[in-house]
Amino acid sequence: MVASERRRRTIVQDAKYRSTARIIQHKQARTAVARYLCDPALDLDWLHDQAEHLREAIADDDFDRNLYDNNADYIDRFFAVAEGVKLPKATVMPEAISKGYVINGVKVSPQISFQFSRVNKNNKVRIGGCAIRYAKGKTLPEDVAQWQSAFMFGFLGVTNDPDAKTPELKLCLTIDAHAGKAHEAPTDSVTRFNEMKATCATVAEWWPNVEPPKGAII
Repeated sequence: MVASERRRRTIVQDAKYRSTARIIQHKQARTAVARYLCDPALDLDWLHDQAEHLREAIADDDFDRNLYDNNADYIDRFFAVAEGVKLPKATVMPEAISKGYVINGVKVSPQISFQFSRVNKNNKVRIGGCAIRYAKGKTLPEDVAQWQSAFMFGFLGVTNDPDAKTPELKLCLTIDAHAGKAHEAPTDSVTRFNEMKATCATVAEWWPNVEPPKGAII
């Protein structure tokens, strides 16, 4: 949502024509960070141990070695900033939500690592979730984080019964694991979510006519 029009088309092209090259993912690190944040019984020593286990893991090839080391670097970086991350006062539920949601023909993943729930003064259940982002050596741009938190707010609103559970802005967070900062959904999240729906409709229109990258072997 923060990309230029030209960059958006490149993103769509990359999504349609995916490279066969293996890509470094941070699944192990994200799982470890989420578990640490969800379980008050776990301390920083535990987090440090998770990084060490990855560094000592036996790798089958150079790619796996890089994979483990990158995930260990992720955990080490979060270890350094973890104490600055403040979660809202709410019940933490470790269940992740990764199942995609289709918006105007485009499947989008909420990437929620764990969830929140609390009951307000009017006995109404308020819900939220947490997405964890990380880029080595880079702080997550605030606007990017706000868009992701806004999407989470909108996603939880349309996938839950509003009479039973209603998302709350302060419970929809995107955590920058590099900076140790939690970004709440902004007050204009409803407007942002509507903009995302409109953008998805545009992407769906582009999709059939998206050409493969120059020189690509299909």
